[in-house]
Amino acid sequence: MNFDEYRTYDATGLAKLVADGEVSATELLTLARERAAEVNPRINAIVRDVPASPSTEQGGPFAGVPFLIKDIAQDYAGLPTSQGSRSLLALPVTEHATVVQRWIDAGLVIFGKTNLPEFGAKAISEPAAWGAARNPWNLERSPGGSSGGSAAAVAAGIVPCAGANDGGGSTRIPAACCGLVGLKPGRGLTPMGPGVGEPMHGAAVQGVVSRTVRDTAAMLDVIAGGEPSGPYGPAIPDWPFASCVGDDPGRLRIGVRVPSAINPTPHPEAYAAVEGTVRALTDLGHHVEELPQAPYDDAALAKQFLLSWFVYIAWEVDEAKRLTGADDEAFERDTLIMAALGRATSSVDYVDAVQRRHEHVRRLSTFFESYDLLLTPTLATPPPKIGEFDLPVALQRASDALIKTRTARFLRYTKIVDDMVDKNLSWVPYTQLANLTGRPAISLPLHWTADGLPLGVQFVAPLAGESLLLRLAAQLEQALPWADRVAPV
Repeated sequence: MNFDEYRTYDATGLAKLVADGEVSATELLTLARERAAEVNPRINAIVRDVPASPSTEQGGPFAGVPFLIKDIAQDYAGLPTSQGSRSLLALPVTEHATVVQRWIDAGLVIFGKTNLPEFGAKAISEPAAWGAARNPWNLERSPGGSSGGSAAAVAAGIVPCAGANDGGGSTRIPAACCGLVGLKPGRGLTPMGPGVGEPMHGAAVQGVVSRTVRDTAAMLDVIAGGEPSGPYGPAIPDWPFASCVGDDPGRLRIGVRVPSAINPTPHPEAYAAVEGTVRALTDLGHHVEELPQAPYDDAALAKQFLLSWFVYIAWEVDEAKRLTGADDEAFERDTLIMAALGRATSSVDYVDAVQRRHEHVRRLSTFFESYDLLLTPTLATPPPKIGEFDLPVALQRASDALIKTRTARFLRYTKIVDDMVDKNLSWVPYTQLANLTGRPAISLPLHWTADGLPLGVQFVAPLAGESLLLRLAAQLEQALPWADRVAPV
């Protein structure tokens, strides 16, 4: 097998070749590593090697398939989990994350860890620890974040799918930027342990980015389910998620919304992505209806998301300092700004932001009484340029002075907070809803811009809606195939 042949198979297809004896796991790993050696210097997707030696006796549904894991919340025993931070580059972990162990038990051959922003705190992947990951569709563009390295690696053909996770859009955003499928399962369906139970109050979940719906479904079968150290046992359907691929989703009622309070005027390509999807859905017999307003208070949700996120980052910084003895010099400026804003938040305000998530849950539940799914773009703009969100020099100097004098809490009274909100969420205002409400959502690669850049669309489902999302995604994949598109890198 050569690379051109390798690139045509998804993970499910490669696993079948190995099971049938048509190719060996060693051959596949060699091809994946050769492709990584060729393109990783340009896309900077893989940041750490993982020792891998495929076993001829390895079983499991994905036996022999090369795989990459994200360098946060996907611990590999004996290696550091950097979380994209210089503070954690040399601190090895002692045990596999539950999700990593499930991938190993499924026969996947893990040979590397992928790039991400510091603590997964941005929708771009440009950490000081590793340098910027780049989009294989255009090397001047971001692959998104925080699972940007995983998405870049899949889009570049190194592996057919890779580990991702999602606390505010971190699977769906890079999938949308790189022309991939990105499913965020519902709260609690996938394990985050054994070291933690519910990070971000359950908003964060595990998953993959992939080229095909059937890989996404089959990988969910591999990782779904509770764990002894988890907070509860999630309800698992009586059928495999993989069996949903090819099943008729029925005639669905779908509400569509493009403008948002954070970005009232999305890019024309975001509208084009949704319009093309609506045409396809209508042709497939679904009832699609434009919504006069969002079915939830998106402005309030964004503020609550950021407030709780800043507090969480403050805790992450303090925890890294506790574990390693690192000082402020080991963290990025933007991280220290977010942490300072988190520390300046009162405990009552923090609890208020978390408690008010239920208001969005109730509004969304009311919406789902009339509709089966909510459709939005995944991105409000095409993938941004590398460095586009760097702070202006004057603000960099001002914030550095405040950080050094321990007065960074006063940043909340300056323009810098508004700038961070506008820049970090205005191009991705749609994804946080599913995390804060715990609902499943999926991004599908149904649109490419006039410049040849991917821009995905998102479907949000009610509780336990993963099967429905997979049924519809497979139907759209058949109507508007995307897996044969190849990034120019």
